[in-house]
Amino acid sequence: MQSLIAPFAVQAAGGEELNPLVPHAVEIVLSIVVFGILFFAVKKFVVPNFEATYTERTQAIEGGLAAAETKQAEADAKLAELEKQLADARHEAARIREEAREQGAVIITEMREQAQAESSRIVEHGKAQIEAERQQAVTSLRTEVGTLATTLAGRIVGESLDDDERQSRVVERFLADLETGTPGRS
Repeated sequence: MQSLIAPFAVQAAGGEELNPLVPHAVEIVLSIVVFGILFFAVKKFVVPNFEATYTERTQAIEGGLAAAETKQAEADAKLAELEKQLADARHEAARIREEAREQGAVIITEMREQAQAESSRIVEHGKAQIEAERQQAVTSLRTEVGTLATTLAGRIVGESLDDDERQSRVVERFLADLETGTPGRS
């Protein structure tokens, strides 16, 4: 085992062996130089890339946050606009409903007036028709009564009353007497 350790063990100038836990001055200097070169290389090549990547990510995140805030503000504005439009639509619907109610009331009133006017017209027409039929019945009765009266008078008197003027006078006088309630002349 000595032969394995021998190449690594450096002996001191006086023949004493060095402590393996204590580094040699050459190793310390060499380590410092390698560390310096490595530090320089990392600082020169790696750190700028990290910084650039970090800056890009920071800007991307900040840009994303700004964009998100902008989009949120736009969404809030759009939501407020939509809520306003919805409120306007509700007011418009309420106004239209109210107009429809008013128009319905007007239509109902007009229909009632038309129905009453139609009813009055029908009643008046019925009255006029009844009056016309009454007049027609009176005229027809007068004619029949006149004919019967002249026939009866002709039989009583024994003389023919075929003369139209004479017949008409006799009928008129008879009907006038009937209306007044006075007995006729003999």
